[in-house]
Amino acid sequence: MLTKKQHELLLFIDQRLTDTGISPSFDEMKEALDLKSKSGIHRLITALEERGFIRRLAHRARALEVLHLPGKASVASASKVGAKPGSGFAPNVIRGDFGNALPTATLGGEAKAVELPLWGRIAAGTPIEAFRDSSASVDVPAGLLAKAGEHYALEVAGDSMVEAGIQDGDTVIIQRCDTAENGTIVVALVDEMEVTLKRLRRKGASIALEPANIAYETRIFGPDRVKVQGRLVGLMRRY
Repeated sequence: MLTKKQHELLLFIDQRLTDTGISPSFDEMKEALDLKSKSGIHRLITALEERGFIRRLAHRARALEVLHLPGKASVASASKVGAKPGSGFAPNVIRGDFGNALPTATLGGEAKAVELPLWGRIAAGTPIEAFRDSSASVDVPAGLLAKAGEHYALEVAGDSMVEAGIQDGDTVIIQRCDTAENGTIVVALVDEMEVTLKRLRRKGASIALEPANIAYETRIFGPDRVKVQGRLVGLMRRY
């Protein structure tokens, strides 16, 4: 599921390639989407690339290729375009009413659904440990979990990650860990006070927490101010 701006940009690039065979410039994309800066276009293109809708052609300036459009079959496999596992997060959105989730069941010895603790909403000013509530839980399809490790669920509050397909009210599935690779979307604890869901970037001795919404700014901290509490491995949404 793409955000409105991601969808608009994808269609604009596809139409321009169809009409002229040449990718639009960043200025043309900015004007077409009525954005104020090219940094927003950079983020939208990165999100589309990470989710497998487009790819950048090497050694060619501003060259983009549309791999597929929403609702249409992919025109190239990940192995053909050089995609690497773990290069970005493409959320698996499970539709349905999880207020009446199916109970844990097994098939062929493997769990079809797993009950995870639902620790609450990610909100500024609340340490992750304060979320713990043994009375709240959610049933999660086993396919959304990583192969190993402890997992928990959180409800997203806010729209700072919408361009990564993560919306207010979504339930995110987190694999508990204290380290993560660059570019991973993580639950980060800042100054032992604030919990946030952001993309992690290490820049020298500093740590940057990047939003996926052009309305928000990247925040940069010293390495001793940020603790990784887990990494995003899945997402569920109620319609």
